Amino acid sequence: PESLLREAATRLQDRFLFGSDYPFITPQRWLKDFDTLDYFKPEVREKILWRNAQKLLAHTAVGQMTFSS
Repeated sequence: PESLLREAATRLQDRFLFGSDYPFITPQRWLKDFDTLDYFKPEVREKILWRNAQKLLAHTAVGQMTFSS
């Protein structure tokens, strides 16, 4: 609903995470649809797509993993 989008773009912007609903909607399709929404400023898009998950996972074993090439 539109009211949820408005809340996600403002008051709840630090509590929303990207989720594609795969396999019903591919991540590519979700991102394409998300890009068409005018509710979200670039900094809020970054939070929803990446930073909020980064903060959440930092407190878990996944967030403590290191990767090497």
